Amino acid sequence: MIVGVPKEIKTNENRVALTPGGAEMLVKNGHSVIVESNAGVGSGFSNEDYTSVGASILPTAADVFAQAEMIMKVKEPIAQEYGLIREGQIVFTYFHAAASRELTEAMVKTKSVCIAYETVQKADGSLPLLIPMSEVAGRMAPQQGAKYLERAMGGRGVLLGGVPGTGPGNVLVLGGGIVGINAAKIAAGFGARVTIMDNNLYRLRYLDDVMPKNVITMMSTPSNIRKAVTEADVVVGAVLIPGAKAPYLVTREMLPTMKKGAVIVDVSVDQGGCIETTKPTTHENPTYVIDDVVHYCVANMPGAVPYTSTIALTNATLPYAIELANKGWKQAVKDSRELWLGLNFLDGHIVYEAVAEPFGLPYTDPATMI
Repeated sequence: MIVGVPKEIKTNENRVALTPGGAEMLVKNGHSVIVESNAGVGSGFSNEDYTSVGASILPTAADVFAQAEMIMKVKEPIAQEYGLIREGQIVFTYFHAAASRELTEAMVKTKSVCIAYETVQKADGSLPLLIPMSEVAGRMAPQQGAKYLERAMGGRGVLLGGVPGTGPGNVLVLGGGIVGINAAKIAAGFGARVTIMDNNLYRLRYLDDVMPKNVITMMSTPSNIRKAVTEADVVVGAVLIPGAKAPYLVTREMLPTMKKGAVIVDVSVDQGGCIETTKPTTHENPTYVIDDVVHYCVANMPGAVPYTSTIALTNATLPYAIELANKGWKQAVKDSRELWLGLNFLDGHIVYEAVAEPFGLPYTDPATMI
């Protein structure tokens, strides 16, 4: 199979879908890897790093899309890439399509085979291709919260860890999954007082066991959230429903009750955000203010640390990419329930129900098509 890796063109997105080491493994499995020129530079990988392991470099994204049978990307296709995707072509990337009707309708129109990293799911419910980026984003969230708490950045002027004679800051983490546990861990390491909420009592018991003593667990209910946001210096949105739009946990009406200069870091922004006032921002213009609350809602947070993120992502995606290339997508999804659940679009149909639902679009069971 010919596997193509175009350069990411989303604003300030420096990750690349495949390391040179990943390209080498595909080549050793008998496949051809074509990489757009300088696609890896932002992550610290040169064209020569790819050619030295048997990959080929092509000058433009159009060349890569035109030749590749499977496209591997990091972020969802954007408007200027829609027309490059061919009918029957495999596109293997993060889509988060439930957050964008435009993207959803564009992928239907391409009649391509879209397999979403974020909905590949193991039998235990874990999301193996989302976990590494969730780990990165979760660990970054308190860093960003701490930075934008600084007065010069528009925040309250609070040091999260405090110093002797003054108390630490308060961090509220909404969601006890991969993002949440990593965010709470780093915030606790700063010395902050951390509250982590989840609606699963068994998960809260686990978190209570593994977290340090400056982290308390609390059931996620509207009344608990309403009270907690009034005390928080930083709120981290860490809610995920696989493939679906995130629910609003912090409503517009709650914002005026928050401290002036408090910071919201909504990691759930890729899935529409769990804060009602969330709208996607970029690394170039990362924040905006509503009701004197600073919102940091960058939709590709791990893109700020591309070397780490690219290696972590390739570690997770490569076994699935090899399976798709070795067997072809149809046999691969038949053999792997995990990849089957990754199917979002197929031959002009939406085949993942949580993508169709928010837009009232028709859903097709992929079993009727394969």
